[in-house]
Amino acid sequence: MSTPVRPLKALGQHFLNSPETAARIAGSLVLDDSFDTILEIGPGTGVLTSLLKLHTDKNFYCIDVDQRSVEYLQDAYPDLKGRIIAGDFLNHSLEFLGTGKFAVIGNFPYNISSQILFRVLEMYKRVPKVVGMFQKEVAERIASPAGSRDYGILSVLLQAHYDIEYLFTVPPEVFIPPPKVQSGVIRMTLKENPELPCDPVVFKQVIKTAFNQRRKTMRNSLKSILPLDTSEVPFLQMRPEQLDYTQFILLTQILQRLREHS
Repeated sequence: MSTPVRPLKALGQHFLNSPETAARIAGSLVLDDSFDTILEIGPGTGVLTSLLKLHTDKNFYCIDVDQRSVEYLQDAYPDLKGRIIAGDFLNHSLEFLGTGKFAVIGNFPYNISSQILFRVLEMYKRVPKVVGMFQKEVAERIASPAGSRDYGILSVLLQAHYDIEYLFTVPPEVFIPPPKVQSGVIRMTLKENPELPCDPVVFKQVIKTAFNQRRKTMRNSLKSILPLDTSEVPFLQMRPEQLDYTQFILLTQILQRLREHS
């Protein structure tokens, strides 16, 4: 068998080294008929992989940008031949997954964890479930409700499509090397009606513009995209973090209508 892979700081690698923690993460992925494939992102040394591949009623693939990890896992798990993919999830075509729906799971590298979720958002109709480990602060931000100090752009965008649960906190000592922060595991489940009843491009523009000046009221933070007559525009006296995703949807719908009739 190949020599175990040493984590690289340049890739933000902290390899999970706890079978117990891996079992909790794997067990958090609720298996049902909403998907037929599991995709693990950043398998590293395969602690989580060894459990996920046991779900024989689901197709299993893993993808890692680190060629060393790919070669190590190919040697360690010859039964996964053709299912250990060398590539970057952020820009890979993912053609190996076919056209069906797939769940995403992984101990995500801290430095690209938000980018992974933005990629998931691009194809949310195909991704009914996500279980991921993040830096604790990022996990809390994603799951934070409106009104929380941690609530932000990613919170609103994800909560508009997914129900999100913060599951548990993971201490540094279960990783090699131990990170300087705690980690948190979240589960995302696609809503029954995940499609936005508004233009998704305008929706994202409204959210990003609002949170770019999050300490200001919506009237001031959205000044660049508001119509001259704001009498029909709601929530302008509130701050961005006070609005939940349904209120951002309503705001987007009203701004769209006003634009169309201006």
